Amino acid sequence: MGLTEWAYSLSESLLSEPLPRRWAHSLGVAKRARSLAPILGDDAELLEAAAVLHDIGYSPEIALTGFHPLDGARFLRGQEGADERVVRLVAHHSCALLEAEERGLRYELESEFELERPDLVDALLFCDMTTTPDGAHTAPADRLNEIVQRYGPDTIVGRFIQRAAPEIHGAARRVEERLVQAQTADQPM
Repeated sequence: MGLTEWAYSLSESLLSEPLPRRWAHSLGVAKRARSLAPILGDDAELLEAAAVLHDIGYSPEIALTGFHPLDGARFLRGQEGADERVVRLVAHHSCALLEAEERGLRYELESEFELERPDLVDALLFCDMTTTPDGAHTAPADRLNEIVQRYGPDTIVGRFIQRAAPEIHGAARRVEERLVQAQTADQPM
C-alpha cells in the first residue's frame, strides 16, 4: 500500500463515522494538496498524505490532550510505516505552535516534533486555510472569519487564530506566488 492510500484509509477509519464533517474537510484539504503538485515535485504525495491526516487528532479514538495536532502526531508516530515527515507536518500544521502556546503545550510540541521544511509547512497551511469545514474551496480571510465565528473570539482557538492571521495570509501569498511562477515557467515562449 502506498503512502497516500495508507493515509486515506487511516484517516477515513478515524474520522468518517464519528466526525463526518471533519472527514469532508480533510478530503477537501487533500484535494487542495493535489492541486499544488506543480510546485511540490517529489513531495506531492507526502503533502497529500499529511493533508488527509492533518485533523485525525480530533478523533475521539485518539484524542488525549484535546490539542489535535499533538494528539494526531503522537498517534501517527506509533503507527507502523508512518513517514516521519508526515508526522512532523501533522504536528505543526496551521501555526500549531501558536495554538500550543495558548494551551500551555508549546514545550511538548516543540520538544517532540521537529519542524518540517518551511515551503511544505506553508503548503499545508494554505490547503487547510483555503478549505471550508465541509471541504469546499474558500479564501483565507473567509476561513479565518468562519473559525472565529464558530469558536468565538475569546476562546483558545479564537485567540490563537487571530494571532496566526498574519502568518496564514503570508503563507497563502507565498504559495500563490510559487503557483504563478510555476505556471509562468510552463508557458511556451
